[in-house]
Order: sequence, then C-alpha cells, then structure tokens
Amino acid sequence: MCGFVGFTGPLADKQSVIDEMLNRIHHRGPDWQDSYIDDDVVLGFARLSIIDLEGGRQPMENEDGSMVLVFNGEIYNFQGIREELIEKGHVFKTRSDSEVLLHGYEEYGPELLNKLRGMFAFTIWDKKKKKLFGARDFFGIKPYYYANMNGTFFFGSEIKGFLPHPNFKREVNEELLPDYLTFGCIPGYDTMFKNVHKLPPAHYYEWQDGKMTITRYWQPTFNFDYEKSYDQFVDEISETFKESVKTHMIADVEVGSFLSSGVDSSYVACEVSKLQKVRTYTIGFANLKYSEADDAKFLADEIHVENNRILIDADDYFNSIQAVQYHLDEPLGNTSANNLYYLSEFASRDVKVVLSGEGADEMFGGYNVYKEPLSLESYQKKVPKFVRKMIAGVVKPMPDFKGRNFFIRGSKTVEERYIGNSNVFKVGERDKYLKKKYKSQPPTWFTKKFYDEAKDYDDITKMQYLDIHGWMVQEILLKADKMSMANSLELRVPFLDKEIFALSNTLPANYKVSLKNTKLALRSAANREMNEISANRKKLAFPTPIPDWLKEEKYYNLVKEYFTSETANKYFNTDKLVELLEDHRAGKRFKVSKIWVVLSFLVWHKVFFEGGDEKLVNEKKASA
Repeated sequence: MCGFVGFTGPLADKQSVIDEMLNRIHHRGPDWQDSYIDDDVVLGFARLSIIDLEGGRQPMENEDGSMVLVFNGEIYNFQGIREELIEKGHVFKTRSDSEVLLHGYEEYGPELLNKLRGMFAFTIWDKKKKKLFGARDFFGIKPYYYANMNGTFFFGSEIKGFLPHPNFKREVNEELLPDYLTFGCIPGYDTMFKNVHKLPPAHYYEWQDGKMTITRYWQPTFNFDYEKSYDQFVDEISETFKESVKTHMIADVEVGSFLSSGVDSSYVACEVSKLQKVRTYTIGFANLKYSEADDAKFLADEIHVENNRILIDADDYFNSIQAVQYHLDEPLGNTSANNLYYLSEFASRDVKVVLSGEGADEMFGGYNVYKEPLSLESYQKKVPKFVRKMIAGVVKPMPDFKGRNFFIRGSKTVEERYIGNSNVFKVGERDKYLKKKYKSQPPTWFTKKFYDEAKDYDDITKMQYLDIHGWMVQEILLKADKMSMANSLELRVPFLDKEIFALSNTLPANYKVSLKNTKLALRSAANREMNEISANRKKLAFPTPIPDWLKEEKYYNLVKEYFTSETANKYFNTDKLVELLEDHRAGKRFKVSKIWVVLSFLVWHKVFFEGGDEKLVNEKKASA
C-alpha cells in the first residue's frame, strides 16, 4: 500500500516540485520516497513496505528501462502470474507484485487487468510511445484522481498531492453543492475541486499527445442460480470466504484485524484467527448506547483473540474534524469517518496491515433498506399505481403519522424512491438552505444510468447494483482508504474480491434478504464460526454520540461558529442553518445527518481554501 503522484509538461524545477507533492502524501508511504523525471513526465512514489520489503521500491523500471511504474495496492495472485511470465521469458529482479504489473503490461497490455486479483491503482509510463497508462481496480477500493490544467496533466492517489504544483488551480466546484447536500458525498466521478476527476472503478485510461481515452474493462453483472439450494450456497460461501481471507493475508509484515460488533468484521476475525495469532482493534465510547466495544470483546473472547480497544470522547472527535476532511480530499458528511480515523491510528501503533469487513453489505444484501421491496410488495401488487399516487398525494401534506411514509414510498417505483443509502436533503428542501440557485439536476441524473443497466433484475438487486456503483465507492471505500492511509495503515477488504463476487452474483434475492433479516446466507455461513448472537446482531454502522454532543454548549457553539461564518454566508442561508441546529438542540427534530453534511463542507472549505491545509502540513512537520 502506497501513494503516487505525477504530472506531464515542462517545468523549471521539477525535482523540488515533485518533492513537495510527495510531501503532501507522505502519510501514504513513510518508508520510502523517490521520483522519476524525464523531459515528458514526472512520477513520484511514497512507499509503505508490505511485500518484498527491500526489493519492491518504486518508481520501478522494466529490464530495458523503456517503461516506468508507480503502483498503489496489492495483487494477491501475483505469484501465479509471475510464474506464467517467467515461462514466457520475462526476467524478474524482485519478489514484488509491482514488477508483475510491469512485465504483465509488457506481455498482455490492458488485457492484464482481468487477470489480476486484488486492489490497485497504478500508472505506467511508456517512454518509447510517450504514453501514460493508468488503471483502477474492479470495485474502486483504491483511489485514482486526475486533472488537466494549464498544459499539465496531473494524476495520483490524492488530490492534495496536486496542490504544490504551480499549474494547479484551486477552485470550488460550486455547481456540485446541491448534489453533495443530497447524497452527503460527491456522486459520480467529478470532485468538489473544479476540473479534478476520479477514474471510475474497473476502468483504465491512455493519455498520449495531450489526449485521454477512458475504457471500461470489467462490469459487475448478476446471474442467479435457482438450481442450487440454500445450504449449498452457505457451503460455498463458507469455503470461498475462507480462501479469500487466506489470500488477503499475504504480507511480509504482521496483519491485524478490525473488529466491531457486526457480523462482517466478526466473520473476518474468526477466519483470520484460524490462520494465525491475530490482534484485533475496536473503537468505542463511554456512552454505552453508542459503543460496540463490549459486543466486540464478547466475540473476541469466544474465538480467543487479543482485542485492543480505544475509547474516544467528544473532545477527541471534534478535535479531529479538520484533519479528517483534509485526508478525505473531498467533503464527506459521514460521521463514522472520524471513528475510522482514530481506530486506524490506534491499530497503526502495532501493525501495518489490517483486514476489515467493508463490501459485505453490497455483495450479500446487508442494508436494512433492502427489505423495503418486500414490505411494499403486497400493497403495490394489490393497489393500482394511479390509486397509490392519489393516496400519496393526500397524505403527503399531512403532519407525520405512523404509516405516512409507507403510502408515499409505496406510490413510487424503486427507481423513483431509492437513490442510494444516503439521501440527506430532499431536492425542494436543499434549495431553501442554499444561497444561490444552481443549475442542478434531480438525483436521478446519477442513478438512471445504473438502473438502466440493472433493468432486468429484481428490485433488491437493482438497489444492490446502484450501491455497488454509488454509496460503496463514494462513501464506504473513500473513507476506508483515506482514514487508514492517513495513519500509514493498509486496509484490506476480503469481501471485495473477484471470487467472492463470482459467487455472490449468483445468489437469488430470497437468499439475501427477508422481512426479518438481511445477509441471510452470509449470516448462516458466519454462524458456523461464531455464536448465533454475533452472527445475527443488528447492523449499527459505526454509531457515534453526536446527537447528544450537539446539544452540549461547547460543541453546539463550535458548530454554530461554522454555521454563521463568512464562508457559510457565501454558500448558505445561515438563518436556516442556525434554525436546524436550534431545532436539534431543542429536541424538535433529529437532523444530525443534515447538520453534519453542511459542517463537513464548511470544514473542508476552511482546510483547502482558507489556509487550513498549510497549517496541518506544518503541524505534521513539527511533530515528525
């Protein structure tokens, strides 16, 4: 796990610029930094040594020096590909997976990508053809950003790596603000930095003669197997997951495991514990209503693994908000990012690699909202759509009552009602908070493409498909990578594996979700390895005591200061922001998600557009 950054085009002092760019991503690779410079391109690399600790340094050149590689990630099947390439005559100098990418690209070109099993973002510079080739892994586990500004093409693991370059122009992509308020993140493949983009998962690009072409090399599809029994699926999940965890343990350093109270990380820890002695890491709070620490300890004791816990308080949490938004690069209104930031820092004191449970919900149908098509099924079948629309029109203006939301949502198709796991500000509502009228699109501008691709699937699978392309990439994997790498920790996700998906995409919806529970087949497989309580525990999704903290004078005032700032007044109707905060404090409305989405944007803006990033970098230098 590492980080890279690079650029093309002429520049007076390339070495000092790339050194400063690397300094901005030093946290991704504190073990080694180096660069490659020629007349056309500059490549910078920061290494966190995991495999082949001495031999895997980058930028890495092939035998004849005609190609140069920078690579972030892990290729878990690199040894088999390496043997195949040796048989074809390639000569290797190291034991690293990085060199396999170089020789593999020489041999297969872009076809190499579908041979890989792992998480990756990498760039290869072909000196002879003067062509850049860049690629991102199947699910978007590893980030890849690019920008084309003032005659310079930028590419790298983090946007902050671009900032020191004199040709990079910082501008807020203000037109995305309405979308951000709705989704709580930046949907699609643009960013809140104007003219900076994300390479989509499962895509590669070629940049040559100032032109860029982007190509999709893989697409997740579902092919349900209705012949296989439930028990057969459970057997296969058990065996496939065992193998995936074992594969994800490849390292020349110690591997730990995150452990929450949920089935996903618990299942991971159980499988790791069969392979080696393992240290697990848990975060919690003094307020037991929000803490998963005791439940995690219960499971750790059962499977006889060491459990290390860190308890944080409100001061810890709010003291981290600027550092968290800095490391995220993009504003993200997910309150669990701060938890993951502290948990990663805690684990990094002992280990360089941890396994975690991200991706299980998208692969096996784990979100509670996936039950909704089942709860609406009878109503939608028995009552004609025009009648349901009439009923919804009658109840919508009414004060909230039990069942009101059912009638409103029951009048809509899944494409109309579900835009993903995060739906913070409704379209009409968000405009009341914004200072300007933006040329924004309804949320369906983002979701339509994916619903069109999934049009032949059942409603539950449509929701899964959307979340695999949206919520998982833009929120779950963004914070997983950025919060772990902020602390020089490699986070691996054995549920997000090609072989796991090849099995999960055959699982019929009724083996994933029922009205009573989610991840049915996965829980049954996990239940073989742990107690039934842990296997079936309700998903908590990194809870925090923020609802309580925001009612306390100290933190209420901290947020209010942001909400009444000059920056807030530039983008928002500050009276509405303060009203939101006051209503929550008075207990009138539970609006934490809305408060946090706005606050996260304002903190992000302060960091990147009001000098906060320089302050954080200088503080990091001083403490080093």
